[in-house]
Amino acid sequence: MARKTATNAQEILMADFQALVSDTERLLEHTASLAGDQVDELREQIKESLLKARESLEEGKETLEARGQAAMVATEEYVQTNPWQSVGIAAGVGFLIGLLATRR
Repeated sequence: MARKTATNAQEILMADFQALVSDTERLLEHTASLAGDQVDELREQIKESLLKARESLEEGKETLEARGQAAMVATEEYVQTNPWQSVGIAAGVGFLIGLLATRR
């Protein structure tokens, strides 16, 4: 479920950034030839795209924070219910890191 939500958020974010890039490219192409109201209208569209992109970034940030908090709680619960296994895993990981560090 969390992966689907994260994937959807990433897809929405990418679509928003693609729209932003497209609007910016149009602005660059037409700035020289457009005057007055047309430039203002195009700038408003770009501002709207930027606002949508910022909102998507905020939603993604909140989702990542929630997932990180859930992972932290799950890890803490596991360590508290299985302290010796946790010590064994930490020792094994430390041993592997030590092996890799001494090879260089």
